[in-house]
Amino acid sequence: MSVTTTPPALLERRLLAVDPEVAQAIDAELNRQREGLELIASENFASRAVLEAMGSVLTNKYAEGYPGRRYYGGCENVDRVESLAIERAKRLFSPENPDAVHANVQAHSGSQANTAVYLACLKPGDTILGMSLAHGGHLTHGHPLSISGKQYRVVSYGVTRETETIDYDELARTAEAEKPKLIIAGASAYPRVLDFPRFRKVADSVGALLMVDMAHIAGLVATGLHPSPVGHAHFVTSTTHKTLRGPRGGLVLCVPEWAKELDKAVFPGIQGGPLEHVIAAKAVSLKEALSPEFVTYQKAVVENARVFAEAMAGQGFRIVSGGTDNHLFLVDLGPKKLTGKVAEKALDRAGITVNKNAIPFDPNPPLVTSGLRIGTPAVTTRGMGTAEMRTIASWIAEVLAAPEDEAAIARVHGNVKELAAAFPLY
Repeated sequence: MSVTTTPPALLERRLLAVDPEVAQAIDAELNRQREGLELIASENFASRAVLEAMGSVLTNKYAEGYPGRRYYGGCENVDRVESLAIERAKRLFSPENPDAVHANVQAHSGSQANTAVYLACLKPGDTILGMSLAHGGHLTHGHPLSISGKQYRVVSYGVTRETETIDYDELARTAEAEKPKLIIAGASAYPRVLDFPRFRKVADSVGALLMVDMAHIAGLVATGLHPSPVGHAHFVTSTTHKTLRGPRGGLVLCVPEWAKELDKAVFPGIQGGPLEHVIAAKAVSLKEALSPEFVTYQKAVVENARVFAEAMAGQGFRIVSGGTDNHLFLVDLGPKKLTGKVAEKALDRAGITVNKNAIPFDPNPPLVTSGLRIGTPAVTTRGMGTAEMRTIASWIAEVLAAPEDEAAIARVHGNVKELAAAFPLY
């Protein structure tokens, strides 16, 4: 007599019945997203199609290896999905010659993507040259608390005090003095255009490889609104969320001669079985990014950021570097005698989500900061335009004029809910 250990009814039970605590937390988060204004530059709203793919039965499938070369049977369908993601990534970022790049779409995150590149081309103790986190870089570009800072010898470059833009002369001098094996371009809080040919010139002058982390600007690169690193960098890493508006995950592009080492670094180097349900969602988002509508969206993201920064300046705030060329900008709160920590909490109570952020040469510690980072991808996804950006800027100014005035915060919060309702989400 057979014994049924997994009754079919168990698989059919809905989340609310199985785990009401998790279900309630998810519902609360949905309401927070619907009723608030999301201005964190690294966040966005994935489409229903992306969410559907990510919540699919592909989560049930183990598929160690790569399409056509798996260590498990039954992979014909995930092979098809992963191959689509690879093909679309190559078409999106190398449209004139997709075969000029190799794409790996298995990285679980941008940090994993960066780590895979390091494992592929570096040895422990090798020197890397990346942008200082204090000047807008990323943890994985050599911060001492990151594996990148523990495994490798790190030297940094930054921005000038005068322009708050990258000091390319300092970059060249540091590269010449330190002879890094790898130079890293890319940032998490830098509002200006990155000069990839100049980075490559510096790399070539010292015999270094060049990696570009385009996680923040991938959507702009895909639509021609920011110069592409493809053709300049040996490796290009990215997340698939942020401006690309896909699931949380990563991908890596590289020149063909590094393809074998890169794939070995991802699997079995730092990961086991790939998340094929997430890769399916990546494939969907990459298809969305190949559409004309995505170009229109990215143009709106950039225009909204430009107008938003100008409106904040009009409200009396100093904008780091004087403005923005991309999807984000930094606000210096020092002249207002505020910290990023205080401003973030006050705005959060008003339903406006931002993140405190260090500004170049910040006198405050990282958990306090003198600045805010503001981005437009998520509110633009909802359909908001330049008029809404000006309105939101005025609300931010109202809250930060008296961050302890709960009546003013409540008034702004009511306005935020009304605006959010006019641009419904999900």
